Amino acid sequence: MSSDTTSRATSPVRRRREREQDILRATRELFDAKGVRDAQIEDIAKAVGVNRTIIYRHFASKDELFGFTLVGYLTELDGELAAADPGAPAEPIARLRALGEVLVSFCLRYPAFADCALALLRRPGPVLLEELSDAALHTLGRTLATTMGRIAAVLREGAKAGVFRDEDPDLLANLLYTQVLGSVHLARAQCIVGSAPPPADVFTTVTQEQVHSAVVRALLATAQAAPSDSRAAG
Repeated sequence: MSSDTTSRATSPVRRRREREQDILRATRELFDAKGVRDAQIEDIAKAVGVNRTIIYRHFASKDELFGFTLVGYLTELDGELAAADPGAPAEPIARLRALGEVLVSFCLRYPAFADCALALLRRPGPVLLEELSDAALHTLGRTLATTMGRIAAVLREGAKAGVFRDEDPDLLANLLYTQVLGSVHLARAQCIVGSAPPPADVFTTVTQEQVHSAVVRALLATAQAAPSDSRAAG
């Protein structure tokens, strides 16, 4: 087959991939500008210059489109996590703190990332399996596994040293990830419920910096072993 014939044969595939990237790019731009809740398929289609039926020719459902958009966020996040991790022989606590700082900062910088991730997590597994194609599930699962694996590796190392909880590191990595996703919403609300008795105000203002520091501390506290469980204490 000549090069011209090959080019003609592959051009529809290339155009399809380019259109999919255009849709994903427009979805993320809309997420970052308006948030996940206000992102409508019609707005995405308008940004790309197509009608909504074209969107569904490329993505089986809105959940699938959101899932692939989340992959883009996660890929960017993982690059930042990789750059921030000092690696061995740095102490596991220092490594987890570095990863936590990046994760919290990323969530605060891109609120839509946390919203998108939580929106998919809220869906029951069987429902999500029906909404996403095999290709979408594979891509999303592989990307999530890379990020979770990076955190789990540090947790596993810390468990061996007796400074982190001695339990399934994959489960703990997922727990920390979802803990951060939920906690950073306090920065958006910019207030917390106080416990002081009247006439003190019920709601107290909180800054983004306060939330950032508190979430990182909570992440480390969740991961660390209790003194009675620590092998170092023995």
